[in-house]
Amino acid sequence: MKTKSLLLFYLLAVVFSCTTHHFSEFIDFGENNRWQKSDVRVFEFEVSEDSQVYNIEFRFSHVYDYQFASIPINFSIESPDGKIENYTIELAIRDNNGKELADCSGDICDLFYRIKENKKLVKGIYKISVSHNFEGAEYLPNVIGIGLNVDREKK
Repeated sequence: MKTKSLLLFYLLAVVFSCTTHHFSEFIDFGENNRWQKSDVRVFEFEVSEDSQVYNIEFRFSHVYDYQFASIPINFSIESPDGKIENYTIELAIRDNNGKELADCSGDICDLFYRIKENKKLVKGIYKISVSHNFEGAEYLPNVIGIGLNVDREKK
């Protein structure tokens, strides 16, 4: 147990020494833990230093032992100049052996997916819209919430 705690502390120290937190928002879906198919969430953040390199990370928080192996997630990124980039990913919840890919603590699991890595962003306001395209139901069950983290690499 002590070894795990020291390892976790070391990893956190390395991560936080290399990046500076720029923006973070988490949207909790409430007691029902349902993400409706029609529920498009928009995250908005401002970049004031275009000489920096950024990482943009999507957070998918779900109940432990999630019933689906993957989920189609739609992203729409609008940059300050009005250009829009749309794409869909198949967010893997489990690996090929059925093991959870998320970091779980008790019944709550957080899965992080890098949308953009080491990317220079121009100054201005960005809007990132997130939705899901899961077939077979009007909502995704057992979703605690979704979030977005934007970190700036230290020089």
